Amino acid sequence: MEWSFKLHGGIAAGLSTVLLLLAVLTWLPGTLPLAGSKWPMVAIVVLLFPIFIAALVRMFLSGADRHSMWLAFRCLPGRLQAFLGALAISGIVLMLLSTAGAGNWQAPEVKDGRYFVFDTTPHARGTIEVSHSQYEAVLESDQRSMLAIPGMLFAGAAYVVFAAGELRRADVGFRSSQPVQV
Repeated sequence: MEWSFKLHGGIAAGLSTVLLLLAVLTWLPGTLPLAGSKWPMVAIVVLLFPIFIAALVRMFLSGADRHSMWLAFRCLPGRLQAFLGALAISGIVLMLLSTAGAGNWQAPEVKDGRYFVFDTTPHARGTIEVSHSQYEAVLESDQRSMLAIPGMLFAGAAYVVFAAGELRRADVGFRSSQPVQV
């Protein structure tokens, strides 16, 4: 596999790992540092789009279908397969647990020292005031989702890049083994 595929896939897998670990840390008591800051989410989005779009471009340039991508993934080393599988499964589990525990409250905010959340219950939609502990629970659930979703997208990008790199390696190997026709 070419070094550019390894670098691209490694960056995507590394960012996925960091984001999923941060999502797990939201279950610890208290909120994560910089919870109210907007720049971490901006940084995630700024990194996510070029990495994910480049992964999709590499997949389309390989000309492979889903089955070929899966077969190429199966040709990757076992540790890499296990690592990418663990990232995908942990991301899915995090999302399921965060959506199950969140209930119908989202978008926590503080106004004039009071805590508010948006209630999405059918026939009762609107902003409601909640206690500080309920506010923190909703804030942690929102943080968990906002970290797990890009974490899963980075894991998907890593899967696509490594599989496309394996397809590229196999294609170059196949072409070099063919006799030259004059």
